[in-house]
Amino acid sequence: MMAKIGFIVYGVHKDGLLDPSGQPFIDAGLVDRSMKALESKGLSLVAHDTVIASKKEAKEALLKFKHDESIDCLVLFSGTWVWAAHLVAAVRDFIGSGKPVLIWTHPGSQGWRPVGGFVLHGALLEVGIPHAFVYGASDDDAQISKITAFAKAAALKNMLNMSTIGVFGGRGMGQTCGVADPSQWMRVFGVDIDSYDTTELLETAKSITEAELVEGKVRLLKSFSHLPEMDESAKRSISLYLALKKLVAKYGFDFYTIQSFPGLGDDYCATCFAQSMMLDDGVPTSTLSDFNTAMTVFLLMKLSESPVYYGDLQHVDRALKEVKIIGDGAVPPSLAGEFDPPGYAGHGIATEGAAGGLSVRLTCKPGKGVLARLGRFNGELVMVVTECEVRVPENLEERKQECGIPFWPHAFAYVDCDIDALLENYMNEYGVLGYGEGLCQALEAFCGMCGIRAIIL
Repeated sequence: MMAKIGFIVYGVHKDGLLDPSGQPFIDAGLVDRSMKALESKGLSLVAHDTVIASKKEAKEALLKFKHDESIDCLVLFSGTWVWAAHLVAAVRDFIGSGKPVLIWTHPGSQGWRPVGGFVLHGALLEVGIPHAFVYGASDDDAQISKITAFAKAAALKNMLNMSTIGVFGGRGMGQTCGVADPSQWMRVFGVDIDSYDTTELLETAKSITEAELVEGKVRLLKSFSHLPEMDESAKRSISLYLALKKLVAKYGFDFYTIQSFPGLGDDYCATCFAQSMMLDDGVPTSTLSDFNTAMTVFLLMKLSESPVYYGDLQHVDRALKEVKIIGDGAVPPSLAGEFDPPGYAGHGIATEGAAGGLSVRLTCKPGKGVLARLGRFNGELVMVVTECEVRVPENLEERKQECGIPFWPHAFAYVDCDIDALLENYMNEYGVLGYGEGLCQALEAFCGMCGIRAIIL
């Protein structure tokens, strides 16, 4: 995901004006280095061509970015002192677009940049205009990372705005902590919840042709070294995957959740394999109509270069700080490590889907990332996040036997947090695992923008 920033330099002492010592108030070289520091983090910048100072300049610049739908957020860079009153109204109007604003103040006495930053920051606080404030040099990685996280969070917020989550079926397995309030989701995220029963999905799966199945097999060989035994169970699993692709495209869903069981798992086949492939295709989704997991998967999938794994938070070892995540056969095949490459298995539990079906067996690859999940405490949206490192145990086969279902996908995540705090605040059976650096900071920034209580452990 590449976030796009509108970048404006402001300050009254501009157009090459020199200070009494003969130095330009606004250091053009420093501005250039600052923009390059953001670009080095993978951000895209659109820089305004005029340093703004007057009300007219501020209005023109901010209106331009307000109506540029490609912009995710606005960075106001303090070049020198400014009359804050000349900018406040334009910033207030820009905020009405739903895109957030950040004031960046680069340290250094020359040019009087800090006072320009502080006076505008104070003015926006006085009026009550929401914004972020960063005081840091272009070579201060910690502060540049804050701006990067802010921009990525803004991109997430904009992606969700006017998006649609599709729902196939109702609540699965009585999971109270996965439900969503459609009004709350529209108010907070701008997301519409569009619900369907599974009738059309089932009919679409049953109508998949032999030619389409051949195309499905070709897709499987991109993720697996071989095809499964093509019995009726396998054909149904692949057909359900292809049917989901069709309906998600037909209705323009940006992400979706599916009941899985009871329902399809008894009447046609388990959804594990279809969910695995959809995740591997980059489509955010969840099982059991768990909206909170679906949203967490969406956020992490957009932030990470790898697919996301959601599975049962099957065991927590307090002493080792090990969190074992084992899903019921739904995992992106591309997350497999070299020690345990992706393979096929059966769903395995008749009482959670008597029709059976394929699932994916693997052990997740090593790497750093986060364990996270959105949920609600008494109706209030809360997100719990902790950084983790996924490792592969040396005695892997022995460890996989512990749960009694060794052929389901395993991830061994080691967290660096207060385990008791994690246990107290975690609000669901699913652990959502995302790979990558900087995810925690971006999720925290996103929560701040959306009014979600972030519990960062």
